[in-house]
Amino acid sequence: MTKIRIHKKNNGSMVLLTGGANPALGQEIAKLLGIRTGNVTLGRFPEGEIQVQIHDNIRGKDVFIIQPTCTPPNESLMELLILIDAARRASAKRITAVLPFFGYARQDRKDRPRVPITAKLVANLIVSAGANRVLTVDLHAGQIQGFFDIPVDHLYSIAVLGAYFKKKKLKNLVVVSPDVGGIKMARGYAKLFGCDLAVVDKRRESASTTHVMHIIGSVAGKNVVLLDDLISTGGSIVEAAKALKAHGAKDIYACIVHPVLAGSAIERIKNSPIKELIVTNSIPLTKEKRISKITQLSIAPLLADAIWRIHNDVSISTLFFNNELGVEA
Repeated sequence: MTKIRIHKKNNGSMVLLTGGANPALGQEIAKLLGIRTGNVTLGRFPEGEIQVQIHDNIRGKDVFIIQPTCTPPNESLMELLILIDAARRASAKRITAVLPFFGYARQDRKDRPRVPITAKLVANLIVSAGANRVLTVDLHAGQIQGFFDIPVDHLYSIAVLGAYFKKKKLKNLVVVSPDVGGIKMARGYAKLFGCDLAVVDKRRESASTTHVMHIIGSVAGKNVVLLDDLISTGGSIVEAAKALKAHGAKDIYACIVHPVLAGSAIERIKNSPIKELIVTNSIPLTKEKRISKITQLSIAPLLADAIWRIHNDVSISTLFFNNELGVEA
């Protein structure tokens, strides 16, 4: 990741707005860019409808709206759409929807009869609301980029999470994907660490329940980095960790980008063989989720760098790769 260069001659041409989903991340990004977040009122009408007003003049400005569609997902999504509409009607020159976490991404195909493709629906809503561009991090499925009819910049957090593990200097390491779908992501980390790759072969019984069938690869006597893009109820990761432990793994670290942590996830993590769960701040952690086993790393520098580059029409392709190590993210 390159050092962020503050553009001293912005003359207020860049505006950062934040919704209510993760204002702390927005403030951190603004600080890195040397600007302040825009003055926005987010309220509710008596019956619960969302009320938005942008108090700053954004006519002709390059507007970035930072809003992950995390818990509560429907409220966060509606806030994002209304903020985009407000910016469009205020004559913003360009509107970039910055989604550190893109919700509804797990519903990206018809895998059963009579189910929706909600990821495509959400993409349509964002475009229809008036967004000109989308900036997001570690999509659940890369093909979701194709659901948008506007440019999408898809960043990866490997530079942040990978650097954390490089500093740990863990010996005898193996990177493990919790399912076949995560092999590409796991391969990138395995190449970064210069270690072997293993895969958990599991059968999904429901949206929150899985059953581990086999471990493909050698994990006995090795320290494990278990990777995934998000953790919801924690069932899949915990079951995978138990299976790895049963196959002779030593210390198990879970490295997850988006900490949804719904339902009984925290209790499961507490009582699991996972030594440490490393996540990003794409989704904020509430007080009850800040347990000693969880380490949260910031992706604000990554997003700030991308926003600076988009605003100044500079290529962001260097953010898709770790050039020093030659590792594809």
